Formats: sequence, C-alpha cells, structure tokens
Amino acid sequence: MIKSIKFPSAQTLLMIIAAVVAISTWFIPAGNYNTLYFNEAENSFVRNSKGNLSILPPTQETLDNLNIKLPLDNFLSGAIYKPISIPGTFSYVESDPQGFFEFIQAPVKGIIEAADIIFLVLIIGGLIGVINITGAFESGILWLTRVLKGKEYLLIIFTTFIMALGGTTFGLGEETLAFFPILIPVFIAAKYDALVGVACIFLGAQVGVMCSTTNPFAVIIASDAAGVNWTNGLMLRMLVFLICVITTISFILYYAGKLKKSPKNSLIYDQRHKMENLFGTAAVGSIPRLNLNLRLILFVFTLSFIVMIYGVSQLDWWFIEMSSVFLCAALIIGLLSKMNELKFVNAFSRGAGELLGVAFIIGIARGISILMADGLISDTLLYHASTITTGMQKGVFVNSLFVIYNGLTFFIPSTSGMAVLTMPIMSPLADTVNIGREIIVNTYLYGHGLFSIINPTGLVLASLGIVKIGYDRWLKFIWPLLVIFAVILILTLTISVY
Repeated sequence: MIKSIKFPSAQTLLMIIAAVVAISTWFIPAGNYNTLYFNEAENSFVRNSKGNLSILPPTQETLDNLNIKLPLDNFLSGAIYKPISIPGTFSYVESDPQGFFEFIQAPVKGIIEAADIIFLVLIIGGLIGVINITGAFESGILWLTRVLKGKEYLLIIFTTFIMALGGTTFGLGEETLAFFPILIPVFIAAKYDALVGVACIFLGAQVGVMCSTTNPFAVIIASDAAGVNWTNGLMLRMLVFLICVITTISFILYYAGKLKKSPKNSLIYDQRHKMENLFGTAAVGSIPRLNLNLRLILFVFTLSFIVMIYGVSQLDWWFIEMSSVFLCAALIIGLLSKMNELKFVNAFSRGAGELLGVAFIIGIARGISILMADGLISDTLLYHASTITTGMQKGVFVNSLFVIYNGLTFFIPSTSGMAVLTMPIMSPLADTVNIGREIIVNTYLYGHGLFSIINPTGLVLASLGIVKIGYDRWLKFIWPLLVIFAVILILTLTISVY
C-alpha cells in the first residue's frame, strides 16, 4: 500500500503549500511596517503609514529622522528603487484572513502577475518546437557527442562553471529555464541522466547566486540597502564562490562517474525510457547530416542566447526584450528552413504547449506570495525573525541569522525582494553585536542561496517540471551537497565575525 503512494506533482505540491499559507493567515497575527520610497518624478520621499501617504523632502536628514541609516545617494541614484521597511515602525493591524475564494484566485493572480516570465517560457518552448522540426538539434548533438567521446566530463565542468559565473556576476536565474531543452539532450546523449543536466544548469546558477560577487540583484542591492559599499567583503565572497563551485563540480562528477560504471546507479533509472523519448535523439541512421544550412540554424539559435545574456548584463533588458529575441530567432529559423506558414505555427504552438505545465508552476508559486502579502503576515514573520537574535553573542548571532534567512526564503523567494525588505531591518542588528554590516549581507546571500536550491516556491519546481523529474528525486540527489554547503557557509560566517 505504501509503495503505491506517489510523491505529488509540482502543481499539486504548490497548491497544498498555498492552502497551508491561506490557513495560516487565520492564525498568524497580521502586521506591517511603514514603508518609504523615492518618487523620482516628484523628487520626493513618500512614506506609507498603513495606507496614509505623506510627502517628505529627499534629504539625509529625513532618513536620519526615520532611523534609516542609508546614504541618500542610494535612493537618488536608483540603487534602491523599491519601497523599504522603516525600522521600528512595525505594528499589528486588523487581520485579513484568506478564505476559499482567495485561495482559488491566488494561482490566477499569480499567473497574471508572472505573465512576463510565463510568456518567456512559452516562447522558448515555441522556439524549441520550431528548431526540432528542422533536425538541427539532433545533428548538432550527434556531432557534439562524437567530439566529446571519452571526454564527456568536460561538458559537466564547462556547463556548471559558466552557469555559476552567470549567477555570481549578473544573477542568472529565470533565464536558465531556456537552457534545459537545449542541454538535457546533450547530457543524455553523453550517457548521463537528466539529473546531471539539471544539476549543471540549475544548481550551477543557484550556487553562483548564493556566492554573488557583482550580482546587481543580490549583493549590490543588499549592500546599498545595508548602507555599505558592495565591495566590502568582496574578497571573501570570491573565495567562497571558488570553494562552492569546485565542490559542486566535484559532487556532480562523482555522481556522473557512478552512472558511467552502471546506468542502474541513476536515481531516475526507472524513468530512463521516458527521458529518452522526451529528450533522446532519433536513430543515428535517420539523423540528417550537419550541412551548412543546419549549421546556420544552430548559429542563429546559439546567437539568440548570446544576445540575451549580453542584453541582460549590459543593456538592462528584462523579460519583454528576452522574449522578443527568442521570437525573432524562431522566425529567422523558420525562414532559413523554408518552413511554410502552417507548419511553422503548428510547430511553435506544439513546442509552447510542451512547457504549459511549467507556466502553471510559475504562476501558482507566485500566487503563494500574493496570499502572504494579502494576508498581511509577511511583515509579521520578518518582525519576529529580527527580534529572535536580540542579545546573542556574535558567533551565535550570525549563524542564527543564517538559519532565519533560510526560513524567510520560503516566503520571499526573490533575491532582490528579500534584500529590499529585510536589509533595513536586519543590517542595524550588526551594530548591536559589533560586526560589520557586510557580514549581514553575506549572511543574507548564503542563507537565501542555500535554501533556494530546494525552495518549492522558487525556481526548482519549474526547472524540474521541464525535465519531468519529481521533487522527491531532487531532494534525494541533493541532500548530501546541502549538508556540505551548510558546513562550509557556517564555518565561513563564524570565522568572519572573529
């Protein structure tokens, strides 16, 4: 009987979590902080006190009077562009418990709110559908496997390092969803399983974000909100980045080595036929030769990702621009392959449909955040988290805060959202235990980053959804590495405060 019980799908798991969150709004007291944001158009601060807005002059004196220990330039330059919580202003308010109708509406609201990333995912699916029709993928994969024969481990090292580099420098996150349909077939053709591909892509990027060095959406926003220069503590973050990336690659290579000895060592061995049908290539004899036209198609396909990465890192592009790049690439590939209009539309629609389940995962996860915000419990959790550490010895303090950030990540999965909401509250705590505020920034990075590897309200379920791997399989695969990371990060934080 027990063996017949299966772990729920990602969508079901998220709906269960949403139900728990909705129920919790009936028991957790509602509360909020007053907030402050800079209105650039009016050149003024706007204070929101329980819905009552007041206009304040944009001066350092205003910030000092509100006990916001941040430089005025952080607001004027646009470094802090979201409302921040004003320390010492938390108060309980009238509860707004979320009932059945709010619970049902939350996924719909989440899909609407996350429409930008959802359309990016669907358009990527459409692009994959179009290129699959051309046969360029299969030809390219066959060529690559011949080139890497006997050196497949290089694929693991190169992919993981590049993803980690993207994560640490410009916050590569949602963009990784674009790489799964491309790279998973390559890993399978190299005689690895899909878990290896997920680890290299998703885990690589998450480790990079966890050990952010120049990531504007994490370390720079957090440092600005904490009132310190983002270069404070940079050398330590670079060292931790190298240690964690080397550890990640070694862990993946160890698992991949077991697969080379015997495919039965795979944690998804029972899904091997399903994976081969989903991502495997056709029989070698039926794969077209990699001619000039197919090479040109693959060049356009690869170029679209290079353009996306450049746009995000250098031109402040976001989802609309990224989606447009992939749509343009699909149209060009359709023309290069001389695909007729009906065939193109059908291929694009079919490819987008393959990722529709992932779109629902993203929407439901966003809906959970909406339930917490509408239920007014997010600030309550933040307030109690900040008071737990009062009076602690600094070594105990920093590691307790590390654990707290792990927990808060479930409720606030966004790196920039976590930084803006928590730094004005948490960073002054550093002064009470006589440590640098950059250590609070590092604690936020490591706590948020570690839990993001398994956070069901983050990107992991969307990533697993693309490759049809259960969340339980991922947990079984990743838990030893999580323990290793926890030890490394706790030791790092403890040493840094003494």
